[in-house]
Order: sequence, then structure tokens, then C-alpha cells
Amino acid sequence: MSYLPPTEYVAKMVDAGESKIFMSTRDTVIRAFMAGAILSLAAAFAVTINVHTGQPLAGAILFPVGFCLLYLMGFDLLTGVLMLSPLALIDRRPGVTWGGVVRNWGLVFLGNFAGALTVALMMAIIFTYGFTQAPDAVGQKIGVIGEGRTVGYAAHGAAGMLTLFIRGVLCNWMVATGVVGAMMSTSVSGKVIAMWMPIMLFFYMGFEHSVVNMFLFPSGLLLGGHFSIMDYLVWNEIPTVLGNLVGGLTFVGLTLYTTHIRTGAKRAPRVNLRPGVVPAE
Repeated sequence: MSYLPPTEYVAKMVDAGESKIFMSTRDTVIRAFMAGAILSLAAAFAVTINVHTGQPLAGAILFPVGFCLLYLMGFDLLTGVLMLSPLALIDRRPGVTWGGVVRNWGLVFLGNFAGALTVALMMAIIFTYGFTQAPDAVGQKIGVIGEGRTVGYAAHGAAGMLTLFIRGVLCNWMVATGVVGAMMSTSVSGKVIAMWMPIMLFFYMGFEHSVVNMFLFPSGLLLGGHFSIMDYLVWNEIPTVLGNLVGGLTFVGLTLYTTHIRTGAKRAPRVNLRPGVVPAE
């Protein structure tokens, strides 16, 4: 599996965060668009499996195929950069500022959303034969998901908001672990296995992933879900992004950085990067 020790893959995490901050706007948006689109197709795939088999575990087992593909192709999800980019700032890399970190987050958010929305529109056309008939069983299921995870939370008030936030935290604890998993090995098989496990866990447990939700909720609105755009933003997307930030950065990025870089016996040599170039994994 060509396993790398923590001091090496954590140093790669910091290098990756630095490269993403200095990446051009064009490359950042393109890679984010493709990541959002591929993950959305994987979400549609998983829901289709759940509906046709009646076995949610089957969808969860197969959903990570999208995550693995997009990371092997070097594309970026918001959940990943929420964890990686701040590490370059914490490590005091030259030229890295909070402005650069926030710029990276904003561009990746927009790219992910555009990719997810594109796939949402395409799948809505498929589910309704070009909006000429009612959604099929899969389309109806997606509409129900959108309702339950917006107005469903709202019905519980502050307790619902807390539950939503914690689900966002737990989601990116696992998803960011999957991002790190891609850096733990130098072989494709090792990367895929390390990514697959935490992604399967988060999906089956029903945790809240900001990019998956960029597909599910616009799809729900297109397919007749009984909730509004404001419901989606206030009672899902914004709290989910905040929870994803806390989960990924606190429980993965900072913990690994603190124990393996700040206190590690020997720091792995840094690779000088041209802007937009991610170190080989």
C-alpha cells in the first residue's frame, strides 16, 4: 500500500493548502465545478440504489466512488479546502493571508455550487422526462429528503439548528479524514481504501455535507419539494458549511498538525511549488 508516516502526509497537507491558496481563479473554479458535479452524480447514484433496492447501506457502500474519482483527478471540494487552506496560514507560509484563504473558500464554494446545480438540472430533466410529467420514484425521494432536512429541522427550533450543526461537524470530521486518506499512500489502491471508509460512514449516518446538499436541495425544489430557497439556506446550507468548517479544521487539520508537525521529531522537507501545483501524493 506504500503507507506514508504521519509526519510526511501532514506536511503534504500543509503544502496542498498553500498551493490551493495561490492557484489561479480559472483553475480553482474549474476544479471546484468538476468536483461538485461528480459528487452530485454520486449522490444521485446512491439515492437511486436506495430506492431500487430498499437498502440504504448499499447506497452508502457505493457512494464513495464519486469522492474517490474526483480526488484522484485533482478536483476540490469545499469540505476539503475548509480544512487544508488554513493550515498554510497557521504554518506561516510566505504570502499566505486570511484574505487568500477566504478567497479560496469563496471560489471553491461557487464552483461546487455551479457544478452541483448543473447536475441537479440534468437529473431533474431525466426524472421528469423534460418536466413533462411528475417525478419518478427517485425524484420523489429526493424531494422528500429536501423537506425533511430543512423544514424538518425548523420544526424543532433551536434544537433542530443544533442538531443540523452537529451533523455538519461530524460529516466533515469524516470527509476531511478521507481527504487526508488520499495523502497516506503513494498507490492508487491505498488511496482509494483510505478514502472509502470514512466517506461510507458519513453517508450512511446521514450527516450533513455542504456540497452534497448543493445537489439534493436545488433538485428537491426543481422536483416539487415543499420548502423554499430561504429554508434551504437558513435551515441547511449555511449551518452545514459552518459545521463542516469546525469539524474538518478542529478534529482533523489542527489535531494532526499540532501533534505531527508542531511537535514532530523531524519535519518532512518542503517542496517548492509553482502556484496551482499540488505536490505528488
